[in-house]
Amino acid sequence: MADVSDPKIDEAYQDVRSDKTETSWLLLDYESDRSDKLTLTATGTGGLDELRERLDESKASYAYARIRYSNDKESQREKFILIIWIGPSCKVMRKAKISVHSADVKSVLRVFSLEVPAREKDDLKEDPIVIKLRKAGGASYDGI
Repeated sequence: MADVSDPKIDEAYQDVRSDKTETSWLLLDYESDRSDKLTLTATGTGGLDELRERLDESKASYAYARIRYSNDKESQREKFILIIWIGPSCKVMRKAKISVHSADVKSVLRVFSLEVPAREKDDLKEDPIVIKLRKAGGASYDGI
């Protein structure tokens, strides 16, 4: 089981979800290589580009992000995504625990439209994620 009890995690989650702040993402990392305790590593306002730069290729991390996009000419949408990052240099034992720990993370980062598994930073380019969000949203009048 992953320890997601740090109150800073829920505070950051509420901050990302709030319409009253500019915070658009949060990043959770393990306290140490041997620990199952997750801590809030960072938050930011710069979208997926900024978040991608914070990911460590030797770690497994979890991120939660707000994505704003135009669904068609008439509307703007906001959706939330959960990112499960397993860097290309992540240790085997950490990788093995991710599927079990993801359930614990989802108990705190509860509301999201899309889960994005990422192994390379290119997996977090915004355009392909927006296409998936549009398909998941069900209301597209542009034929996408």
